[in-house]
Amino acid sequence: MQMLSRISASSTAFFHLRSSLLRPRFYFHPNNPFSLPIQPHHRRPLFSSSMDSATSTTVDSVADNFKKQSIENNDSNSNCNSKRMLKLEELNWDHSFVRELPADLRTDTIPREVLHACYTKVLPSVEVENPQLVVWSESVAELLELDPKEFERPDFPLLFSGASPLVGAAPYAQNYGGHQFGTWAGQLGDGRAITLGEVLNSKSERWELQLKGAGKTPYSRFADGLAVLRSSIREFLCSEAMHSLGIPTTRALCLVTTGKDVTRDMFYDGNPKDEPGAIVCRVAQSFLRFGSYQLHASRGKKDLEIVRTLADYAIRHHFPHLENMSKSESISFSTGEEDDSAVDLTSNKYAAWAVEVAERTASMIARWQGVGFTHGVMNTDNMSVLGLTIDYGPFGFLDAFDPSFTPNTTDLPGRRYCFANQPDIGLWNVAQFAKTLSTAQLLNDKESNYAMERYGIKFMDDYQAIMTKKLGLAKYNKQMIGDLLKNMAVDKVDYTNFFRLLSNVKADPTIPADQLLIPLKAGLLDIGMERKEAWTSWVKSYIQELSTSGVSDEERKASMNSVNPKYVLRNYLCQSAIDAAEQGDFGEVRRLLKVMQHPFDEQPGMEKYARLPPAWAYRPGVGMLSCSS
Repeated sequence: MQMLSRISASSTAFFHLRSSLLRPRFYFHPNNPFSLPIQPHHRRPLFSSSMDSATSTTVDSVADNFKKQSIENNDSNSNCNSKRMLKLEELNWDHSFVRELPADLRTDTIPREVLHACYTKVLPSVEVENPQLVVWSESVAELLELDPKEFERPDFPLLFSGASPLVGAAPYAQNYGGHQFGTWAGQLGDGRAITLGEVLNSKSERWELQLKGAGKTPYSRFADGLAVLRSSIREFLCSEAMHSLGIPTTRALCLVTTGKDVTRDMFYDGNPKDEPGAIVCRVAQSFLRFGSYQLHASRGKKDLEIVRTLADYAIRHHFPHLENMSKSESISFSTGEEDDSAVDLTSNKYAAWAVEVAERTASMIARWQGVGFTHGVMNTDNMSVLGLTIDYGPFGFLDAFDPSFTPNTTDLPGRRYCFANQPDIGLWNVAQFAKTLSTAQLLNDKESNYAMERYGIKFMDDYQAIMTKKLGLAKYNKQMIGDLLKNMAVDKVDYTNFFRLLSNVKADPTIPADQLLIPLKAGLLDIGMERKEAWTSWVKSYIQELSTSGVSDEERKASMNSVNPKYVLRNYLCQSAIDAAEQGDFGEVRRLLKVMQHPFDEQPGMEKYARLPPAWAYRPGVGMLSCSS
């Protein structure tokens, strides 16, 4: 918290973060859900160029970008017949990470502290016995322009378990640190993930391929570097489900079993058991994390230059627009202090970068809140500098709405990473990232201050836009949304199903009071008379608000259903697929993938995947999980 102490008194009220952060400052409150004490509008940036729209992007424009990408992908898919798809041996590898960044001088996998290096060259060492392909993603294969026939190759499971080398790959494990549950943990690194390298497609898009569970690295500490089928299925399915929900995320190309067992103590209770081993091939533009920078900044003067080198690398390859800013763009902001002077972000690309990382993080977390997703382990080593959802461990989508829900048994004592705390934790993590850049003298105090302020403004802008659209409102109504969330929390209403049902409400103020709850009947189960009155009162005011918008019921329903999914990857659905897969039946994993690829569609015949969790879903190891995998 030393960095925050340097912020001026006028800004302290905005940014003061508790050292433990066990209670959210984005408070869940009936009239102010996830509220952040935003400063007056004079503290917003003084933009005077086209960069204004880029910095104050709304959730709708972000959504439009995702839709545009999907359209472009569909257009490119329609030309697949005319474009030659690639064999594995024809992938265009580049390896900028190993080429441009400092390497570990050793290549052994002995657990150790790795100094003055961003990575260690290491080969997969997993043992396999008749490995099998469980499932693969067509859309990720299309990103890589990989021929679908390649997944039929007899040697495919060997190649993507790491048992056989991929032609052109240059495997390595990344070195990084991080704060875990608010405490600095020092060096962590890729303890069971091995990056094969970067593939460039015909659009010059860069995609890193990474095998998770491929064996020991110097960062494995006391672990075996392996992964089990249970966690691998969850990671594969959630990566692809989140993408289909329009949430920035790492992706997953394929999942293979190793044919060998892995011993895991799932509940940390001294009762380990053997589980089937498996490996996911994760895909992302980059797996750089906040902790990738934190580690080197923590090691003192000799490694501070690595922070700059790593920042230059990220900007060059993933934020190239920041390299090309010019003074004519007049990117400046006011801190609102008495001795204030405008700061030109074009004079410091690192400050512009920190702002963009903060805003991407805020936008991602706003989208998590919108669909009721709880990450479960928001350590700084699990925060992507690209604003991607990364490292799917104990995650969970809200079933019964509970702001204090955490899917992580390790998090139960303090619920640091519970659903309601996620926005505040995001800000805390951004503060640690800004502190790292400041330590390396890449940012000054005002620039760090501004990056955190932009996080808060961006989060609230996006969150309010999301909730407004989820309710089909013409404009944000703080009181109405706050009252709704209060009612949902009191009655433990299913988050996903309720918002989907809400689109059935008609904007007709003449509907009799005793009929107002009929469209929501399936979502309001077992409520007494007093609660019916509370809900009836809310629906009445909701209808009154809708009736002033001038939007037809049909148009509003279509709009609401485009942002309120019918299907989310509930933990019990994952468990059903896992149970079958552990018996050698991968059909349910594949069916679940197909359903989750179209979360906003009705999908006749698939209604069972939208059902409330059964009683068995609340047993340990299903609704809540440990960090063990």
